Amino acid sequence: MAGKQFWLLGVFLVVVFHSAVLPSATQSEGGSEGHAIGLSSMSDAIILHPLKNEKVQLAAAEALVKRLLPDLAALFHLEFLSEEECGGAACFDISNVAAQQGLNTQSYSLTNTTSQVRIRGSSGVDIAAGLHYYLKNNCGAHVSWEKTGGSQLESIKQHTLSGNLPKVGQSVRVVRPVKWSYYQNVCTVSYSMVWWDWARWEKEIDWMALQGINLPLAFTGQETIWQKVYTSPEFGLTDADLSNFFGGPAFLAWARMANLQAWGGPLPQSWLDGQLALQKKILQRMRELGMTPVLPAFAGGVPGALQKHFPDAKIRRLGDWGSVTADPKYCCDFILDGSDPLFARIGRAFIEAQVAEYGTDHVYNCDTFNENAPPTDEPAYIAAIAESTFEGMRAADPTAIWLMQGWLFFNDAAYWRPPQMKALLNAVPRDRMIVLDLFADVHPVWQRSESFYGVPFIWCMLHNFGGNLEMYGDLEAVVHGPVVARNAPNSTMVGVGLCMEGIEHNPVAYELMSEITYRHEPVHVEEWVGSYAVRRYGRDHPDARAAWDLLRRTVYNSTDGHADHNLDVVTWFPHLAVSPTNPRRLLHAPAPHLWYPAADVLAAWKHLLSAAEDLHLSRPFLYDLVDVTRQVLSKFANAVFERLLDAYADSDAAGVSKQGEVLLRTISDMEEVLRTREEFLLGPWLEAAKAWGQTDEEKQLLEWNARTQLTMWFDATASLPSTLHDYANKEWSGLVGGYYLPRMALLVDRLKEAVKTNKLIDLREFWVSWVALTERFQSGREAFPLSTEGEPVAVSAKLYSRYSKLVMSEEYRIQPSMKVRDLYFSGANLWQQQ
Repeated sequence: MAGKQFWLLGVFLVVVFHSAVLPSATQSEGGSEGHAIGLSSMSDAIILHPLKNEKVQLAAAEALVKRLLPDLAALFHLEFLSEEECGGAACFDISNVAAQQGLNTQSYSLTNTTSQVRIRGSSGVDIAAGLHYYLKNNCGAHVSWEKTGGSQLESIKQHTLSGNLPKVGQSVRVVRPVKWSYYQNVCTVSYSMVWWDWARWEKEIDWMALQGINLPLAFTGQETIWQKVYTSPEFGLTDADLSNFFGGPAFLAWARMANLQAWGGPLPQSWLDGQLALQKKILQRMRELGMTPVLPAFAGGVPGALQKHFPDAKIRRLGDWGSVTADPKYCCDFILDGSDPLFARIGRAFIEAQVAEYGTDHVYNCDTFNENAPPTDEPAYIAAIAESTFEGMRAADPTAIWLMQGWLFFNDAAYWRPPQMKALLNAVPRDRMIVLDLFADVHPVWQRSESFYGVPFIWCMLHNFGGNLEMYGDLEAVVHGPVVARNAPNSTMVGVGLCMEGIEHNPVAYELMSEITYRHEPVHVEEWVGSYAVRRYGRDHPDARAAWDLLRRTVYNSTDGHADHNLDVVTWFPHLAVSPTNPRRLLHAPAPHLWYPAADVLAAWKHLLSAAEDLHLSRPFLYDLVDVTRQVLSKFANAVFERLLDAYADSDAAGVSKQGEVLLRTISDMEEVLRTREEFLLGPWLEAAKAWGQTDEEKQLLEWNARTQLTMWFDATASLPSTLHDYANKEWSGLVGGYYLPRMALLVDRLKEAVKTNKLIDLREFWVSWVALTERFQSGREAFPLSTEGEPVAVSAKLYSRYSKLVMSEEYRIQPSMKVRDLYFSGANLWQQQ
C-alpha cells in the first residue's frame, strides 16, 4: 500500500534518533558494561513511513518466523521493545517463558501452542536478529543463501525432540553499538538480483532482517519512474529517446551511473511495468519490518535527446568508460552540469514522481562523480555541484538525507585530495549526508580523511567484485576494522555495511560481517570459525573443524590489499603479448592472485573428504566440498598455464601437447564437479532471465543480457575483445564446459600448431576466433541443465586422487605472491597501528 496518500500521512510521524553516546551490549542481566562512541546517524528528526509502527512490525516479524520455522513458530513469543528501554539505542533481548511439552516428535507439528522463548526488539529487524541470535547460540543453527548450500535448521529439530526449545539460561540483552546496518552496492542489483522475482526477494528480505540489516538499498523500478518524468510535458522526451538511453536489464547499474547507454537495450515495457510492481512489494515488506529503504536520486546522467528540448543547458559528453572503439551509441554518456538550473529541476521532478509511486523514507543514494571525475578540480566548482545535487533532493523532500558511496575517494585518489574531498563533503549540512566507506575492509578512507571531515560514515566490507565465486576474504579485518574505526578519536562512524558487488558466495565472510552489527568488541576469529563449522553442518566433526581452521588461515586471511577479482586463467582470460626480448615468450596480464600455500587448502580438501561419510547429507557441507574442489582446480590451472607458455617459449612440441592436455582436462574436471550441485549451475540464471520476457523476442533479448554479462560484458570489435571481458566471470557448470573450455581449447590448438610448424602464434587471429566464439555463445539459445548430474562426494574424491600429487609436484608448484598475516597477534593493537 505504498503511495502518495501514505507518504502524506507519514509527515506527522516523527521519531527522535539516539544520542551520541551509546551503552554497550549487556550480554546478560547483571553483566558487565562498557561504552562505545557513536554519532547521531542523521538529522535529529526524521519523518518515517506510516507502516513503521509496533503492530505492523510485530506482525511482519511473526510472519518471518512462520516462513523460517513453520512448525515451531508458536513456541516463540515476540514483543516490541522501546529504544528508551534499550538506553536510547536499538536492541533485542531474549528470555525464557514457561516451558511446555508441546511437539509431536514425528512431524514436529505443534500439539500445544504455549510459547517457550520470548524475543523482544526495538524494531521488526531487531526482533528477527534476536531470533537469529537465539537459533545460532542456543540451537546451533545456521542461516544462509540457497545458492551457498542453504540453511541448516535440523539441529533445531534435534533440540526439540523432547518437546521443548533449548533454555535461554540467564536472559540476554544485546544493544547495537551504532545505529545502522547497511546492505548492497549499486552493482549488486545487476550482478546478483537482476532476474529475481518476488519469491526470491521475499527470502532475501527475510535474510536481511535476520542479519540485522535496517538500511538497505532499494533500486528496483527506477527506470519506470524516469520514463514517467522524461516523457512528461515538462521534459517532452519520447519512449524512443529513452530506448537510446536506458541500458539492458543486466547493465542497468552502469547506465544509472552514466558509464554507458543503450547497451543491452531497449528495455521492454513489460520489464518496466514488472519492475514497478516488484518494487512496491519490496518496499512494503522492508517497511513492515522496520527497515529504512534507500531510494535513488538524480546524479546528472541524462538522455542525449534532452539537448533538443533544452539547447541552452550545460550538457557535455563524458569520456570513454571501457568500450573498445568509443562507439557513441553506447559510450561517452551525456551529463548535465550541476551548476545548471535544470539539474535541480530534474532532481526535484524525479524525487516527486518516485515518492508519489513508492512513498519515501527520506534517504536517497546519489553518486554524482562515480568513476567520472569533474572537468575541473576547483573546490568551489565541486562544492557548487554538491549543493545543486542536494538541492534537487531537498526541493522535493525537505527532510532528505544524501547517502553516497565513497568509492570515488579510493578509486580516483589522485583527484580527490583533501581540498576536493572537503569541498564535496562540506557543501551539504553534516546531518544531511552519510558516506559509505565502501572498501574499508581493504583500503579504509576514514583513516586518511579525519573521519570524512566530520561527515557521518558507515564502515563497509566490499569484499567482492563482479559476483565472482573465488573463495576469498580477510576475516581479521572484518572483526577489528569496525571496532577501531568506531573508537577512534572524533569518530563519525554511524554504522556497518555489506557493500559487495555480487552475493551468494563465501557465506562465512557475510555471516561474520553481519554479526559485527551487534558486536562491541572484536570477535576471536579462531573460536568463531570453529563454531561456524559446527553450526553450518549441524554437528561437531573434528575433520570439519580442521578444514575450516586451515581455510581461516589461508583463503580467508588475504592481507595484500588485493581487490577480489577472480583472475584465474580459466575464467578471466589473460591478455597475451609478445615479449620484446623473446618473440616466443608470451607475457600475460592480469596475473592470477595466490596469497596462500596451495598445500594448506589441499589439506582442507582432504579433511572435508574425511568428514564426508558423516556429513554427506548436509547441503551446506556438499556445497563447501565442491567449492573447495573448484578452488583447488582453478588455482592449479594457473600453474599449468604457466608451464604451457614455458613449453611454447622453448619450442617444446611435446611439452605444449602435454600441458595443453592437462589444462583442458582440469577445466573439464571442474565442469564435472560443478555439475553435481545445483548452486553451481548456469541453467537457472538463464531461465530466470527468460522468465521476465512475455514474447520470444523479449526472452531472446533477456537471455542475451544474461549471457553477455558473464562473458564479454561490454562491446568488442571483430578482432578485439572487450576491455571488461570476464569481469563478471562465474565458475558455473555450463559456463565452464560450454564457454571457458572451448575458449581455452582455441589457444591450445594454436600453440600446438605454432610449435609444430615452427612459427609464432598469430595473436590477432586468435582474438578474432575468441570474439567469434563469444558472440556465438552470447546469441545462443541452447538450454543448459537445471538439475544436477553425478554425486559430489564421489566426484570430489576421484579428483582429489587425481590432483593431490600433481598440485604438490615440483612441476606445478607456484609460490604465493604474498605471505598471510601471522594470526598470533594482538588484533586491536595491529589495527590501531594501521
